[in-house]
Amino acid sequence: MMRMLLLPFVAALAVGLTAPAMAQEHGVPPPALPDVPALQPEAKTVPVVLTTSLGAITIALEIERAPLTAGNFLRYVDEKRLDGTVFYRSFTYDGGSDDGFIQGGTQNEPRRILPPVPHEPTSQTGLSHVDGVISLAQAAPGTGTGDFFIIVGDMRGFDATETEPGFAAFGRVVSGMDVVRAILAAPRSPTRGEGVMRGQMLEPPVRILTARRAPAAP
Repeated sequence: MMRMLLLPFVAALAVGLTAPAMAQEHGVPPPALPDVPALQPEAKTVPVVLTTSLGAITIALEIERAPLTAGNFLRYVDEKRLDGTVFYRSFTYDGGSDDGFIQGGTQNEPRRILPPVPHEPTSQTGLSHVDGVISLAQAAPGTGTGDFFIIVGDMRGFDATETEPGFAAFGRVVSGMDVVRAILAAPRSPTRGEGVMRGQMLEPPVRILTARRAPAAP
């Protein structure tokens, strides 16, 4: 079987090597070789560990593809502004779907929040709201501060379109999706929450004990 696979390759290689030489002998330009796409280096990320009361979630922040939003989150981490905050919201689609998101962060607490970060749409970053992606919570583009949500499943409706700015994705969960799903399935109050958030508030909320850069690999 190996010989059968190799022989066509060898024959094609021989043709590719001899054709340009023959063409040059007869004064004919050699045929153009097809373009080979260059390998793209993987975008730089910074790992951060959210240690919650239900376990640890490790997130790779997209500091190269979404530098403003990821940098904003990293500042909250480095200044320990997320320590002692909570995951307070869990949303799933009606009909028993497991897809949805969990939301946490500073809840606009004055002593914790930093100035809003400019909006980085997914049409610019190339990211998408798929399973495990973390994104910035905002009331309108350019209003996001220290609240965020983590996607479970596929929710590409949050991506930017020609007519909608969408939300700013800025990283992905690399370990701890079991913890994310446990938070998604945690008990919710049937009465707490305003407007569309009514019935989506966790009771009790899940505490974020610490948020830290992950230790460098040995």
